[in-house]
Amino acid sequence: MENYNENNIFAKILRGELPCQKVLETKHALAFHDINPQAPVHVLVIPKGAYISLDDFVSKASNDQIVEFWRTVGEVARLLNLTGSGFRVLSNHSADAHQEVFHLHVHILGGRPLGPMLVGGDIPPDGTWEPLG
Repeated sequence: MENYNENNIFAKILRGELPCQKVLETKHALAFHDINPQAPVHVLVIPKGAYISLDDFVSKASNDQIVEFWRTVGEVARLLNLTGSGFRVLSNHSADAHQEVFHLHVHILGGRPLGPMLVGGDIPPDGTWEPLG
């Protein structure tokens, strides 16, 4: 995992150097609409701290920061009326998961049926799945 880059896009948003379409801001988190939405509702939630990934966040952040971050995720889903119809929460960690910005961020996606989680034949059509190894 690389070191935290203070010039990543989310750090610039937190410093006010780049604009965002804010949904909710708390003491420890910021939620805003994704500029390249993959669903009718696509919001990012980021912590207000230099955390690269979920692993980095849960190992270094205070309990208050962790609790408020996840409460913000839930509050955003409620604010956007996603709790009844359903939504997906997604966070990519490192290269194999295709993390593009190395500042922890959680995607909240909803507003339509989202389909299967993994695309590309990872899960057989009959829905069976067996772990590797």
